Amino acid sequence: MITQIPFWQRKRLHEMSSAEWESLCDGCGKCCLNKLEDEDTGDVYHTDLVCRYMDEATCRCTVYSERLKKVPGCTVLTADTVNDYHWLPYTCAYRTLAEGRPLADWHPLRSGDPASVHEAGVSIRDKVVSEDQVPEKDWEEHIIHWII
Repeated sequence: MITQIPFWQRKRLHEMSSAEWESLCDGCGKCCLNKLEDEDTGDVYHTDLVCRYMDEATCRCTVYSERLKKVPGCTVLTADTVNDYHWLPYTCAYRTLAEGRPLADWHPLRSGDPASVHEAGVSIRDKVVSEDQVPEKDWEEHIIHWII
């Protein structure tokens, strides 16, 4: 019996098709958390405040195709820029593969189930507040330490 090696194991990030690249996103939603940067040190702190366009139940962007118009500072990961985002969670598939690590067992590409990221407790589901509910001056009070 011949089994095909999955694309994420046989291709480098820059060799993947658009569909393959997009399928790497596990749907955790962590990249859509608002972050605060210390201007003096450059340290980045995650908050439990999520972009107003995040569907908190699915952990997916509700305006994905037009997100860059609606949120000019929205993160755009590419094979060339993935290493520039040092704040990406350790569990992020893009970071994982860029660092030469295997995808986690709970990743939907491995489990075959898009809900596995939530069942593993890796997503932001039930852990966040919409940025619309908190004035920006109070965001520092929402810094979290559960992001890995």
